[in-house]
Amino acid sequence: MLDDRGRILTRRESATQAPNYMIRNTKGDRAKAVTSFPDPNPVFAGVTQRTITYKRADGVPLSGTLYLPAGYDAKRDGPLPTLLWAYPSEFTDAKVAGQTVDQGNRFTRPRGISHLFLLTQGYAILDDPAMPIIGEGDAEANDTYVKQLRDDAQAAVDAVVKLGVGDRTRMAVGGHSYGAFMTANLLAHTDLFRAGIARSGAYNRTLTPFGFQAEQRTYWQATPTYTEMSPFTYADRIKAPILLIHGAADDNSGTFPIQSERMYAALKGNGATVRYVVLPNEPHGYRALESTGETLWQMTDWLDRYVKPKPSVATSTATPIAK
Repeated sequence: MLDDRGRILTRRESATQAPNYMIRNTKGDRAKAVTSFPDPNPVFAGVTQRTITYKRADGVPLSGTLYLPAGYDAKRDGPLPTLLWAYPSEFTDAKVAGQTVDQGNRFTRPRGISHLFLLTQGYAILDDPAMPIIGEGDAEANDTYVKQLRDDAQAAVDAVVKLGVGDRTRMAVGGHSYGAFMTANLLAHTDLFRAGIARSGAYNRTLTPFGFQAEQRTYWQATPTYTEMSPFTYADRIKAPILLIHGAADDNSGTFPIQSERMYAALKGNGATVRYVVLPNEPHGYRALESTGETLWQMTDWLDRYVKPKPSVATSTATPIAK
């Protein structure tokens, strides 16, 4: 906002500088600091981040933000257990889907239930790797959802492995809401991941019959698509361990707790390795201190059990199977 003296209040940050407010003069005078907020979470000060770019098998350019733990040295430490945390998006244009947003100069400090907490536990994290589902022309994006999702995930895994920081045998996938839906689908339709974390997801699209996300067709208009996109349909194929977390008071119309309840029952009935955690009184996102601590502990414990161990010492239930 410009005041009557020609001054502008701006906010400045960098990858290493905490955000602070500055006053600048339109006449070009030197900026003057208004605040001096310190680093709110210095334990993350040594974490490195960078935007990586790569391509899907069909040539669509993709990107994601790669985070590495403080003090990590690829030559000394070798490839790390890696978590891909993502959220698919629908597009009608491949060029738009392939746009890259560079987050490398943002000041990043996790808080709450952020998956980035796992950086302190020795994991590499590919955050928000692009997972575009593209439908150009008359094609409906979701009619090829599973295939495109597989290709997106394959490209992301190959990218971090090629960089030498991700261990192909110790990959995990996770997400919240539509990202949880994605997680269950990837465990059902690929053998890329040793385990998954699915928070507040929807897994049975017959329970959202009048559309979801960008899907405008109803269940009765696109029954095969709803059926194929539902990981509930393929619960018997999910053998990699999966952690389900859900707020008991989820207020999002597409992700009522019954979604996780029924998915858990389907997985358990088919012999899967699954844990279902219910957070009392929590809505779609989790806010209470107790819920935050529980969520972070559950996520860490799950990955430490089923992803972090080298294949030679990992339990047999943690080994992905071919689909």
